Parts: sequence; C-alpha cells; structure tokens
Amino acid sequence: MPFDFKKEYKEFYMPKDKPQIINVPKANFIAVRGKGDPNQEGGAYQQAIAVLYAVAYTLKMSYKTDYKIEGFFEYVVPPLEGFWWQDGVVGVDCTTKSSFNWISVLRLPDFVSKTDFAWAVETATKKKRMDCSLAEFLTVEEGLCVQIMHLGSFDEEPKTVALMDAYLAQNGYVNDFNNNRFHHEIYMSDARKVAPDQWKTVIRHPIKKA
Repeated sequence: MPFDFKKEYKEFYMPKDKPQIINVPKANFIAVRGKGDPNQEGGAYQQAIAVLYAVAYTLKMSYKTDYKIEGFFEYVVPPLEGFWWQDGVVGVDCTTKSSFNWISVLRLPDFVSKTDFAWAVETATKKKRMDCSLAEFLTVEEGLCVQIMHLGSFDEEPKTVALMDAYLAQNGYVNDFNNNRFHHEIYMSDARKVAPDQWKTVIRHPIKKA
C-alpha cells in the first residue's frame, strides 16, 4: 500500500470540527507564490496549481524512470494546501479576494532532496511542455497552531474562524500572524466533484501564549 500522509498523520489532516491546539513540525513542500483572486479563470493561481501537480507527479512516478531517488517509497500525493495573507490585514478578508497574496503548496516526502526537486522541475518542464520554473523547494516549520475542520464554502470561513478565536481567548492564547506565519488552508475535498456545502477544509492559524 502506498504511504498516505492523510492516514499516517491524521492529527494534521483530519482534525475535528472543534478547535484544537497542535505543534506542527518542519516539513518540505513544492511551492508556487503569487497574487490575486484564486477564482480567476486561467489566472495565476490556477496556473500555479498546474505547475505544482506537474512537479509532484514527476516525483511520484520517478521510480518508473532511469532517475532513482535514494530512500524512495511509493506514496499518495498529499492534499493541496495554501498559505494566504493580505497587506495590512490581520488574518484574511474573504470579501476582497483580488488582494490575496498566496503560497500554494504540496507536501513532499522527506526523502526528496533539493537535487531531486531540481530534476523534477526540469523533467516536468520538458515532458509537460510547460514552464515549471516558478516552483520552489520550501521548508516550513509552523510550530504552535490552532486548527479546525471547516465544512462548507470558503466564503463561510469567517464563522469557523470566530470559533477558533473564541477558543484561543478562553484558553490563554492569541493569534500570531506575521511576515512568516499565515492563514493556512488544507483542501481535503475535490471541489470539482463535491458540492460547496460539503467541502472539507482544514483551517490552521499560528498562535502564541497571550
């Protein structure tokens, strides 16, 4: 059975619908940075997603090529994730999507080195005939966070975030957004196949002791 991050690390991918505090360890990602409305047809965000998956599947299927990755084992490509922020805004304002800054990411297995990553970017660019040069190898150590499973459309997230904020206040914590710590979403549903009111999204915020 291929290794499945969602099943092996349920505490990070399958939280309950009530806030919980966790400590998130360091992890490596394929990342593409950009700005603007993620819903824009053919826009920067959608192009970034295409690049992410091109590189991700090149790495996943590398064992069928002449390129061998040391320590490789078969795995399921993890869910799409995103870090989101807006200039001059604490957290995010879902009503002004055009002002979003984002880093769209897919988690990498620990055995993927920067050398392997560079090979995958070059190979994907050639095979997929698309420019994958915007993809970067990104290491993130989120540390202390609060998270919850949000059920419903992205526009309804403020209600869920309010639950998180109330939980923090009751337990002696505050949000800790800064230039390195952002609103984080993990997309557990395929938006193409699931109705918006059934979308499952992990929402994770950086926190610190009050």
